[in-house]
Amino acid sequence: MIVIGGIIGSGIFINPYIVAQRLDSSALVLGAWIAGGAIALAGALSYAELGSVFPRVGGQYAYLRDALHPLAGFLYGWALLAVIETGAIAAVAIAFATYTLRLVGQPDLSPIPLAIAALVVLSLINVLGVKPGSRVLNVLVVLKVGALAVLIAFGLFAPSAAGWFTGAKSATTAEMSGAVAFGAALVPILFAYGGWQNANYVAEEVHDPGRQLPVSIIGGTIAVVAIYVLVNVVYLRALGLEGLAATSTPAADAARHMFGSVGDRFVTAAIAISTFGFLDLAILAPTRVYYAMAADGLFFPALAKLHPAYRTPAVAIAVQTTWSCILALSGSYGQLLNYVVFADWIFFALTVSTIIVFRHTVPLSSRSPLSFRAPGYPLLPVLFVAAAAAIVLSVVWADPESASRGALLLAAGIPLFYWFVTQKRKATKTTSSSPNPTV
Repeated sequence: MIVIGGIIGSGIFINPYIVAQRLDSSALVLGAWIAGGAIALAGALSYAELGSVFPRVGGQYAYLRDALHPLAGFLYGWALLAVIETGAIAAVAIAFATYTLRLVGQPDLSPIPLAIAALVVLSLINVLGVKPGSRVLNVLVVLKVGALAVLIAFGLFAPSAAGWFTGAKSATTAEMSGAVAFGAALVPILFAYGGWQNANYVAEEVHDPGRQLPVSIIGGTIAVVAIYVLVNVVYLRALGLEGLAATSTPAADAARHMFGSVGDRFVTAAIAISTFGFLDLAILAPTRVYYAMAADGLFFPALAKLHPAYRTPAVAIAVQTTWSCILALSGSYGQLLNYVVFADWIFFALTVSTIIVFRHTVPLSSRSPLSFRAPGYPLLPVLFVAAAAAIVLSVVWADPESASRGALLLAAGIPLFYWFVTQKRKATKTTSSSPNPTV
């Protein structure tokens, strides 16, 4: 539930039109979604090994801290709070509000107030306890996967647009061409595929993580790749390449084209449910990272405190939600998407590179024979890191302004890290110099 719920949010319902705008044939569109799925699976295999061998609270933060440097771990947690998770939450909240307003017949209203209200409600649910938040998540994941299954099942047999697979744009309508276009198309695709790492956040809380984590991460990622490719086939069959590129609401338009107004409302409701479920998970899981950083003395101590009655990280949830609301007020969906992909894929590359470090510092001979070993080592990790670097460069090329702002946010974390290190040293000296209490 965590893996699938963390991946399927708003991306598959919205981003396909951006991909169709950037590529000049239906075959390339489907090829890009398959390529993005292969990249995501390569990353998921490495994360499965890391989670199996090192089931530690905080996931990526712990791997980067232990394999590379505490600064690398800190910058990941800082970026998660500053832009990665909060930016994704803001973008998906806007998508949720947009489709909910469309469902109730008020598409012209601003989505921002409803987006903020949804974040506040879900934050309160997760403050009340882990069980309420996880139960809401389970119900919403089942509903959104079921809705996608219905869309695929009916869409594959509905009448298709003429020449939907062989469709191609003219040179005058294509935005860009060649490798640059393919790389730019992978940006919204990999935003849609991101999320398999959520299971690693809670690895320490999983029963038998050496076996359970790899199964959930790999199985969940493969399931999502299959769903995404089939959904894009449905979009192209219903709308054709030009039609898909011309709409910012491809799922709803494809359903309306195939099934009339009933299909439109069905898919619009499915998108609202899906995005609401993603927001629930995004508010719940990443707070473990802030907790681990604060427990290490490298973040604000209040973020490690639990609510006295509900035993939840209420302050961390409140801080994350507040900043997400500010980002929702300040950026459009597309801008937020580029911020998130730029920062997220830097740390995906760094995290997968830690598998190479750990293979040397914790050799296979010293591990449990039951621990998961990522296949294709070292080729797959190296190829994933190269692909991630290419994605980051694509964002820089396509939207240098967003990339610059993301880089500045990351850079702002460096002096903050050393400030926390200094404060930790002072606290340690104070504790060591104080007289020992009498037992």
